[in-house]
Amino acid sequence: MALKLMRKLFTSLQTTDRAMDFTTIASWTLGPLLGVMTFLFIFRIVLTWYPQVDLTRFPFNVIAAPTEPFLAPSRKIVSPIGGVDITPILWVGIMSFLREILLGQQGLLTMMMEGKGF
Repeated sequence: MALKLMRKLFTSLQTTDRAMDFTTIASWTLGPLLGVMTFLFIFRIVLTWYPQVDLTRFPFNVIAAPTEPFLAPSRKIVSPIGGVDITPILWVGIMSFLREILLGQQGLLTMMMEGKGF
């Protein structure tokens, strides 16, 4: 079943006019990457409600490891408001904005894939 599906997908990619160019590969890569990062930052928002959680232990380090390189420098710029770290909220907004600008209905990569250009 999976083999038939893969074969059908491969033949449909071969028969279309659009080749696997940079914009297609970039959109297939950036879409899931930005979605996963947004999801991880939402988890970090929830984890800020529980300060006793040890971010170096297993289920939490899976969330902390990819997000901390973004959060650490931004914490130096944006201080906590009322003792609450708002940098994960800012990064959810940034990731959502990037996803929309690049891959949304009128996104740059979407328009390049459709051949409309800029």
